[in-house]
Amino acid sequence: MSAASRAPQRSNRAPQSRAGRVRRRVTLAAGAAAAALLVPACTSGGTSGGGGHTNFVVGKDGISTVPAGKRVAAPELSGETLEGKPLDVADHQGKVVVLNVWGSWCNPCRAEAKYFAKVSKDYADKGVQFVGINTRDGSTTAALAFEKDFGIPYPSLYDPTGKLMLRFEKGTLNPQAVPSTLVLDRDGRIAARSLTALDEKRLLKMLEPVVAEK
Repeated sequence: MSAASRAPQRSNRAPQSRAGRVRRRVTLAAGAAAAALLVPACTSGGTSGGGGHTNFVVGKDGISTVPAGKRVAAPELSGETLEGKPLDVADHQGKVVVLNVWGSWCNPCRAEAKYFAKVSKDYADKGVQFVGINTRDGSTTAALAFEKDFGIPYPSLYDPTGKLMLRFEKGTLNPQAVPSTLVLDRDGRIAARSLTALDEKRLLKMLEPVVAEK
């Protein structure tokens, strides 16, 4: 056997730097966290929420509510809409804001869409602003078609990887499913949440008490 054949074979693949490996692990971890957060819709039910110091109560209809004095502010939620325009939810402070997390691929989202379109129009002159958060759609094409099909009149932030969802603090009324709906009071604090698709009656049950607050 020649000396050349006995020499260890070298890989043609360039060694990956330690920094590159760390970046890759961080990216994979963030993606996994976002995917784990946005699970399919949960079943309704329960009487109390979360344990610890969450301060919210879950009704038998699956709607979680927080007394005005114990609410926490929603995180900063901003970015581009499906149409590519800038949007910051904080700009609507002073109004009651309904946040709906949805995807065009989600059948429960399709089931509730007509109710959101109707109620958003009915309450447009009552100090209520609807904002969608579109997630896990690989492009805006299907999402824009969804909005057109259901006559959605309000804007949606485009959040394909769920990064906006990760901004909510653990133990708060964070959106944990698709669809999820949050109602923010006029001070931008989270007042109510649902982790299931809503019909008009249940959507109004979440919304009307917050609209009535002075």
